[in-house]
Amino acid sequence: MTIVVPDADGLRRAVELLQGDSVVAFPTETVYGLGAHAFSPAAIAEVYRLKNRPSWNPLIVHVPHVAAARALAEDWPDAANELAAQFWPGPLTLVVRRARHLSAVGPPIETIAVRVPAHEVALSLLEAAGLPLAAPSANRSEGISPTTAEHVRRSLPEVPLILDGGPASWGIESTVVDLTGQTPRLLRPGALGLRALREVTGAIALPEEVADGAQRSSPGMNARHYAPRARVILAEDVSKVEHGDLAGPVAVLSYESVEDFSDDLVAEVLSVDPREYAADLYAALHRLDDAGVGTIIVQAPPETEEWLAVRDRLRRAAAS
Repeated sequence: MTIVVPDADGLRRAVELLQGDSVVAFPTETVYGLGAHAFSPAAIAEVYRLKNRPSWNPLIVHVPHVAAARALAEDWPDAANELAAQFWPGPLTLVVRRARHLSAVGPPIETIAVRVPAHEVALSLLEAAGLPLAAPSANRSEGISPTTAEHVRRSLPEVPLILDGGPASWGIESTVVDLTGQTPRLLRPGALGLRALREVTGAIALPEEVADGAQRSSPGMNARHYAPRARVILAEDVSKVEHGDLAGPVAVLSYESVEDFSDDLVAEVLSVDPREYAADLYAALHRLDDAGVGTIIVQAPPETEEWLAVRDRLRRAAAS
């Protein structure tokens, strides 16, 4: 494995790997992705192998501009035009019907999930490679998503090349919206909030639970996902959780002061702003895993729409 700066030589090396049906990890504004030629069976198989990803879990395809996204779709609804004009490049994934001449990207479904990332390195790589890139988060399946090149190196040491673009600015995955029905449906809450989406689409249906193994059009819907090695416990009041039977060391992840807690607790205090909290959530979970904690008691975030994506990630991380 090699971590390289995304200069001309680094991009050249990455393009050679991608065009040779290999994989490359690269930064986006959300998290680091494990990129592969979206329509190369050999490259996609390598993504699933490296991540130990279930075969039924689909992939998101990254492209450099709207025209490239439209070329992958059987039809392109008006809502797709409006959302793309407003939010691309950016942390929004659109699910549309896949063009009939294209093979499925992963499981055999009739839809395709596409987005245009808002990261200079990602866009430069897409333009230089001339390929649509499937790019799930560059980590082992169910684990914490990576927001730095070092996170990728630790989780996926077999990846031949990582382009280091610094820490991901959003720190949480893209929002996924299904446009194949009459009413747009949220499939995965993410960096782009519902309020901003509604200003464009009007009504938007909320996600439905999907059993593991069942067909779905978006990643990020597994019962357990985004999870550290440590056990995660969600609590309304972390100070009331009994520590006696918990695997130690015990850590607290909060957005409020932890001054009143026991001195032997490891503490991570994040911002009370939901966007800032989301940007540091995965990095904080990585830090706690690196510290060797056995249990992480997480202060449950507010039951408000602004915290929807964070609550989704924490709920899945805490699932058994």
